[in-house]
Amino acid sequence: MDRRQKKTRQAIIDAFVKLLTKTSYEKVSVKDIIDAADVGRSTFYSHFETKDDLARQICFELFDHIFSPVVPPCSTHNFSDMPQNTETRITHILYHLRDKREYYLGIINYDDGTLFLGFFRDYMLQNVSIKMSGSYDEYSQRVPEDFLINSLTSSFVGMIRWWLKNKMNPDPEVVAGYYMALINPAIAEFQTKGE
Repeated sequence: MDRRQKKTRQAIIDAFVKLLTKTSYEKVSVKDIIDAADVGRSTFYSHFETKDDLARQICFELFDHIFSPVVPPCSTHNFSDMPQNTETRITHILYHLRDKREYYLGIINYDDGTLFLGFFRDYMLQNVSIKMSGSYDEYSQRVPEDFLINSLTSSFVGMIRWWLKNKMNPDPEVVAGYYMALINPAIAEFQTKGE
């Protein structure tokens, strides 16, 4: 993708995000996005198949960043020198959700979080494997990984919704600690496939 295409793609994303701050996800149409981004219909469709595909790509960029083996520093937080374990990754996601809430809130809040949950679950199934805690070897043989990922992603989205209802309090580290207290008995680690 050349510089012009990247700039156009970002203009479409920015227009979509701005629209989500003013109206609900289901009321935003592709035509609204095209008009706000000042691009043609064919330009939009050269970058994204649908509005849902646009939302999915926004979320997948976040997940790619979080689950990258090498995490670059961000302007408001730096996880690059921390161990890339599950708790750090959960905390990192929460920082992004808080720092760029306008990017994600419209997607997270749509349809009770079902859309975001689906994106997160799809990403986890495609890119993340789960290392079971040593004491749960028998458990890991009885519970398929896709079932486990589905359960973990559902509870993760529930945690995010709880955090949003509480106006993003307490801090990300505390909320990640709560989540880890729930999953630690069974889960040793989320790992990017191929690590």
